[in-house]
Amino acid sequence: MNRRHGMESKLGVGGGTVSIEAQNNLDKAEDLCRRRKPAKALPFLLKAMEDGNNLDAFVQAAFLFPLPEALKALENAEAKGKEGLKQRLGATCFDDGSKEVGKFYSILETRPYMRVLQAQVRLYFEASQFGKSSDTMIEMLRLCPGDNMSQRTWLGSMLLSAGRPADALSFVKQWLAHNRRQTPPRGGTIFQTPTSDCLSSEHEQALFKRADGSMLHTAALACFRLWGDCPVARQYLRLAAHANPTILTKILAKIDKPRGLNNNPRGFNSPEEAQDYLWLTQNLWMDPVVWEWANNDVDAKKELLKSCSNVNCDAIEQNVTQFKRCAACKEAVYCTQECQKSHWKAHKPTCKQQKQLKDMVRAYQKGKPIPDGAHMASADFANGMSFINWA
Repeated sequence: MNRRHGMESKLGVGGGTVSIEAQNNLDKAEDLCRRRKPAKALPFLLKAMEDGNNLDAFVQAAFLFPLPEALKALENAEAKGKEGLKQRLGATCFDDGSKEVGKFYSILETRPYMRVLQAQVRLYFEASQFGKSSDTMIEMLRLCPGDNMSQRTWLGSMLLSAGRPADALSFVKQWLAHNRRQTPPRGGTIFQTPTSDCLSSEHEQALFKRADGSMLHTAALACFRLWGDCPVARQYLRLAAHANPTILTKILAKIDKPRGLNNNPRGFNSPEEAQDYLWLTQNLWMDPVVWEWANNDVDAKKELLKSCSNVNCDAIEQNVTQFKRCAACKEAVYCTQECQKSHWKAHKPTCKQQKQLKDMVRAYQKGKPIPDGAHMASADFANGMSFINWA
């Protein structure tokens, strides 16, 4: 959760471990960076960094530096944050079996430290240090198995990039486990040797109804890396294409890899989530052997072919990305401009609502006023308390 919307907005950054002056300077710097004015942000960042507990200021500063210096700054911030937590929570707070491990992030004082690790994950990836990025996420999931920082959609991709397909498959299988009722131990990072057994029909049907498309794509690619063109790899590929068809569509269409993450509001298995997955993993899928395997799977490709959104038209794509998407909502697709024009009256209310929803969430995320008549709420839980924020 954005610290400006959660409990830290009321109790202070890290539960009050950062001075109000340093927090205000950080807010000003972040706003200027968001508006792409880093030179104007720097003086505020330097003032914010005078408070040694203000780890978020070191994170923001790191993204203004070249990669080697940025990583060094984050590693220094990590060491500083670790020492500070040991002083506040106790010398054993990072040890397995302590009352803190497994509850990081839900302890408010640990959140700035966890954000430092999250920044390291990204910059290690950008520096092609995939092993270090993976190990940092594994540590984050040890400290917070419930994954409040949403690392589970990244770790499988990073393990693949690090040349660890067996661990990648073990990880995603734990999160995709049939009838899972609890968080996997250590957030799924107790890796086990996977098998090439196919999913049961019951498990396959459950994943067909609802499953994370990014994880399913990771499972398919990991299986192919381990065992080649095998039944379980094809099984996962079909499920992946069904869950989030945008991912495989862009791969097979050889669309250029995204230049960065998508910071817009998103839904489950949305195009925004697809962009983030492709930013992390598309290079692996464009390996000629992998691409040919995916492109030759007829059943998976059938999941990608869309029907025209005009209810009075029964046209279905013959090739991937043949139809054009509505430019406003990115949801509806049409076989021709004529179909789009004739369907506009029926589509307009849904299209407008979808766009307004995304605009509202985007404004909320940036701390801007949301449109009149609209309402949003977010919930945060930490230190045995709950906080509801209405906007």
